Parts: sequence; C-alpha cells; structure tokens
Amino acid sequence: MIKYLPLKEITASYEPEISDALRRIVERGWFLLGEECAAFEQEYASYIGCNHCIACGNGYDALWLIFRAYRAMGILKDGDEVLVPANTFIASVLAITNNNLTPVFVDPDSNSYLVGEEGLRSATTSRCKAYLMVHLYGQCAYNSAVADFCNERGIIIVEDNAQAHGCMYDGKRTGSLGNAAAHSFYPGKNLGALGDAGAVTTNDKKLADTIAKLHNYGSNQKYHHEEVGVNSRMDEFQAAILRIKLRRLDAENNRRRAIASQYISGIDNPLVRLPQVRDFDAHVFHIFPLMSECRDKVVEALAKHDIQTQIHYPIPVHKQECYPEWHSLSMPMAEKLSMQEVSLPLHPLLTDAEVAEIIGIVNSIG
Repeated sequence: MIKYLPLKEITASYEPEISDALRRIVERGWFLLGEECAAFEQEYASYIGCNHCIACGNGYDALWLIFRAYRAMGILKDGDEVLVPANTFIASVLAITNNNLTPVFVDPDSNSYLVGEEGLRSATTSRCKAYLMVHLYGQCAYNSAVADFCNERGIIIVEDNAQAHGCMYDGKRTGSLGNAAAHSFYPGKNLGALGDAGAVTTNDKKLADTIAKLHNYGSNQKYHHEEVGVNSRMDEFQAAILRIKLRRLDAENNRRRAIASQYISGIDNPLVRLPQVRDFDAHVFHIFPLMSECRDKVVEALAKHDIQTQIHYPIPVHKQECYPEWHSLSMPMAEKLSMQEVSLPLHPLLTDAEVAEIIGIVNSIG
C-alpha cells in the first residue's frame, strides 16, 4: 500500500533524536513553558524572519489569539469584517466568528485557487478591517498588488501559514509578510508535531506581548491576570520534537518539490487538471491537488491499487451545517473545487518508484 501520509514511518525517520529528547525532558521534570519551548520560539522566529514567536496549543488557537489580541488592543471590535478565502479549512473561519467578527467570503482565482487583488476588491466593504490570507496547498498567496490594496485601506493582513512552512516570497518566508501569522504544527503538516501545537509570528511587539499574556490565562506574572485569557500553551515535548524537525524542514521541502516536479512532468491525462504553480522554487507542496470532473473515478482507480488519496475539502465552509446563515451564498469556484479536488500522496519518504506507479495509474484512467 502507498499511504497518503505514513506518520509512523516519518516519525521513525527522526530516531533516535526524538526518543533522546523526550527522555531528556522527563529527566529534567519541567513540562510547560520551559527551556525547549523558549528555544523553539527563538529558533522558529529566526527561521521565519520575525522578531517574535509565541508558541501555543494548535493552529486554530494561533488564529484565534491574533484576532482576540487585536480586539484587546482596540484595533478590532464586534462586527468588524474579515476577508477570508471561501476555499479554506473551517478553522480559518471559526477563529473569526468565535471573536464576534464577521467573515466575508472571497471566491478564489480559477487558476491558482488563491485569492487575488481583484477578488478582494470586489468583496471589500467599508467595514472590512482585516484579511485572513491563506497560503493554500503550500503556495504563497501574498503579492505586491494584494499588499498595496490592503495597505491603502488600512486592512490588517493575517497570514494562515498552516500549509506553508518554509514557503518563500521575494526572499522572505511566509509568516513574515503580513502583520501577524498563525502556524499549525498538526502532525500531517510539513513541520508537524506528535500531537497538536501551533505558534504566532509577528514583528509587532505590542501584539506579541498581548498574545503572550492571552495564551497563558491572560497573565505574564503568576496569579496576576491583566486580560481574560485562555490556556493555550505548547508543551515541552512538542517543542523539542519541532526543534528536531525544523533542522530538516528545508531539505524535506526540497524533496517535496522533486516529487511535485515528477507529477507535473509525468501526468498527462486530459481527464485531470494539474495545479498552477506561480513560483516552483518557493512552493512547499504541502498538498498536491488534482482537479477532475470524474474525481470518483480517479479515487477508485488509485484505491484499486492500494494507493490512498485525500479530498481538500469536500464541503465549503459556507455550506457547513454550523453556518446556516451563509448557505445561500454562491461561491462558484470554491464549490467547484469541493466537487473536483483530489490530493495525491506527497511526503518526503515517497520513493521515485512509488511516484512513477501513481503517475502510471493516473494516466491510465479513461
């Protein structure tokens, strides 16, 4: 079987470093807000190219904390609108609505599947105060036209960097391009923990200080609580694991690019559409999405040969049961993607022979 993501094997490839690190933490006897977390925050901030990194419980919390901090700082208030791609994971939108902010869905571009300046312009109202920019599939959604549009209107750019660890734009990494960025280290990410973990990066010291309090019960001094905060802290085990994995991230992203290159040059079946890549050397290919009007046939053909696939995402956020108020919205491209997208296996341990087998099966579908 070719698994979509063989987490057991991927984890084993980091041994004995992981076991040694976990043993070191147990022997030290300090499990939260300790040396490993502080070191990871410093190392990840340096890697991303930001002055500040605050480690937290997961990627959703990272997003929520950013918007909650802007509310605490008086920059955002109840009902303010936040632009967000219609084709994203629900966590992006939950972080908005759970802060009493209003999402404004923007349909993506039909080629890149990312939101561009034209889409933002058509969706923006006078109440739009922020744009949640999602670097979908590992490709950068930032460009100068989008930045200029937001800057001219005083719109905050919050990056959702959950799928784009290591992605680049003009010599800078995603996660350092906007006002703040949220990072998810869910196990399946390019930089994945062995459980939930997340982080915020920013160059805004006031924002960083506010988030640092909010994620620790609203406190930066024990038993003194300045904000109504939450408990969202990365434990020492996850921090240590992420420090180990961070050292190999660029090399593993290079392997992802090599696999993607084989897919792009090898797949020529007219029944499927390959992804458009803006800057191949900057893309980190967290997901390799194919589009097909006969998606079920593609999934079944690969499954017949014990090859796993995934669908990102089968139900658009505005059609989810929890958001009935947006069911009447029409987001044609997002809805089309939900019906046609299928993700092929792509991870650093995938062999060239396995890639060739996948390509052959996709090309044989008729």
